[in-house]
Amino acid sequence: MRNVGVTLGETAVLDDVSLHVGQGEFVSILGPSGAGKSTLFRLLTGALAPDRGEILRDCAPLKRDGQTFAFMPQRDALMPWRRIIDNVILGLEVQGVPRAEARARALPLFAEFGLEGFEQRYPAELSGGMRQRAALLRTVIQARPIQLLDEPFGALDALTRAQMQRWLEDRWRAARWTTLLVTHDVREAVALSDRIYVLSRRPARVISEVVVRAPRPRLGAPLPDDARALEEDLLNTLLSQTGERP
Repeated sequence: MRNVGVTLGETAVLDDVSLHVGQGEFVSILGPSGAGKSTLFRLLTGALAPDRGEILRDCAPLKRDGQTFAFMPQRDALMPWRRIIDNVILGLEVQGVPRAEARARALPLFAEFGLEGFEQRYPAELSGGMRQRAALLRTVIQARPIQLLDEPFGALDALTRAQMQRWLEDRWRAARWTTLLVTHDVREAVALSDRIYVLSRRPARVISEVVVRAPRPRLGAPLPDDARALEEDLLNTLLSQTGERP
């Protein structure tokens, strides 16, 4: 994104926002509530057009063909009347992949995502963490170049969230998906990211870009002193925008 600005009605939401994501990189976006973090994803998925600035992929204008991004929303958005296997393949079916072929593509991945044996269950029969794993499988199975994760664990309890963060880090280290994560959780951003952008209050602009140099894996063991110091710096940056703990 280069110098992107968005105004919705009479409200300026984004102001001169520039950021980039490299192939195989995990980048997080932090910011106060209402700063426009989710608006960035609406721009990328084509649900919204910028008023100014440009969005590029490989140095060319981003095509609005739906072939670049796979999007995972804040809630799992699983359809309660579809079994888990058929929820997972929904994105493939929308792309025109026949159901039998889509199922054949998905089934070998259920064990890797901790869902083996639950293919024929309904969402109501799964825990919150398992539903989120199914939602992430639905996202990555589409094989898009970039994964967009919009606060994927925000609705989970603290223990389940910690388990899911560790699980996501393991999966990302194995697959190296190019990932852009929106989160309010400073610790989550530091634990998972290669780089972090911090947005100001609305109209949002980038007020900080930091590189996380702590070695991986970062979850399941005490963070080194420099990573803890980075958490504190990020939190103070956010507090300067909100006046309260995010």
